[in-house]
Amino acid sequence: MTELNGVKENGAPDVLVVGAGPTGLTLALDLTRRGVHALVVERADTLFPGSRGKGLQPRTLELFDDLGVGDAVREASAHAPIGQIWQDGRPVGEHDMLGDSGVGGPTDTEPHPRARLLPQWRTQEILFERLTGLGGRVRFGTALTGFDQDPAGVSAYLSDGSTLRAAYLVAADGGRSTVRKALDIGMTGEAVDPAPMVVADVRLRPGALDRDHWHLFPGPDGGFAALCPLPGTDEHQFVARTEDLDIPAVVADLTHLSAQDVTEVRWASDFRPRAAMADRFRAGRVLLAGDAAHVHSPAGGQGLNTSVQDAYNLGWKLGQVLRHGADPALLDTYEEERRPVAAHVLGLSTRIHRGQEERGGATRQLGLGYRGGPLSQGAAGALEAGDRAPDGPLPDGRRLFDLFRGPHFTLLAVGTDAELPPVSTEFLHVHRIGAYEPYGKGLFLVRPDGYVGWAGEDATGLPRYLARLTRPGSPAAGS
Repeated sequence: MTELNGVKENGAPDVLVVGAGPTGLTLALDLTRRGVHALVVERADTLFPGSRGKGLQPRTLELFDDLGVGDAVREASAHAPIGQIWQDGRPVGEHDMLGDSGVGGPTDTEPHPRARLLPQWRTQEILFERLTGLGGRVRFGTALTGFDQDPAGVSAYLSDGSTLRAAYLVAADGGRSTVRKALDIGMTGEAVDPAPMVVADVRLRPGALDRDHWHLFPGPDGGFAALCPLPGTDEHQFVARTEDLDIPAVVADLTHLSAQDVTEVRWASDFRPRAAMADRFRAGRVLLAGDAAHVHSPAGGQGLNTSVQDAYNLGWKLGQVLRHGADPALLDTYEEERRPVAAHVLGLSTRIHRGQEERGGATRQLGLGYRGGPLSQGAAGALEAGDRAPDGPLPDGRRLFDLFRGPHFTLLAVGTDAELPPVSTEFLHVHRIGAYEPYGKGLFLVRPDGYVGWAGEDATGLPRYLARLTRPGSPAAGS
């Protein structure tokens, strides 16, 4: 048996991921770069073909940089155009669709201050290309038909008649998750809007609408339609409050365009905006992530972003358990950290959908963190454990995010000569830098997902904290 980047090419996976959407691909990519053998199974024959989750928030752009897909995402995407409001076939005003047009350019601490638009299908292609380039694999046309679990692992039964044995199974199979239903885990929530909606990818007759605006068509009684140009394509995403899937007819009914102006409907789907969250995110060796754990209104562009950040949180924890011998109880912190975030984002999306709150700083997700969480301990300088670790320039031309990039922890000593305990160079990288105001003076242990896990003025308590993250007696545990 050969190995690719430390990952077994054949044999039973360590983690079976159900669903090749953004969540499943992000998780598999993160695990693969850690040398964890992850296999994705996807019931469809191909990647998802639509644009549905097209908004990428700044925090997600930071995540993608770490995973090695940042350049490809930026090349394929664009900042959102200004919204142009139409009435009776005439433009009558403009609207900042994402609430970030007043945000300036990159800063020392925030290299990606504004959201970008990228069709979901292209985001998934980029993640898939990176995953397979590292030796990871997706089995298309393969559905999970059932599973059993015991204290040692999970037996998964697939539609091709095969059975796979894995240490853990992660459900990334969407809002109608078959895994969640099989576990009999409920979804608690509410309808955000009683009216049904459709979303579609369409091609328009050349010149029918310019591609410099996000076109908005308000209608009577709260009705509306929108046509947003999709970067890197000749298509628009069409969204409307209707249940009619005859897209050309709906475009003609709700805009000043004619049905003939729609030359092709590439993909279409209907849905009812809902906000709901799974009653729990873990049942033994099975974990829920993304839409399988929480569903959102599309307002504010939070769903895909929250979902891939679930994967980013879970990936390093599975890596610590499977590669570094951490106590499996570490996986309990996934739900403990991500459920409060999901609840916050659900509320935000719902308020934006109902017009109770404007898009803005909160939707960028840079302010989300884990203060007071089970893996957040201490404070120093300007930061408290649980905070997002800011970026910053270094004297050698690199940036702090360059130091953090990769599947390791980073112990950052800022403006201090405090003595440090012995650590494993594989598990934990150590860097000393001069005084930097966004951090202040102190020691900061930055997690692989870019949050401060531990902070202190000296190393007191650090070995005990590290002991939770690796096998007893390892150098990283301070023995």
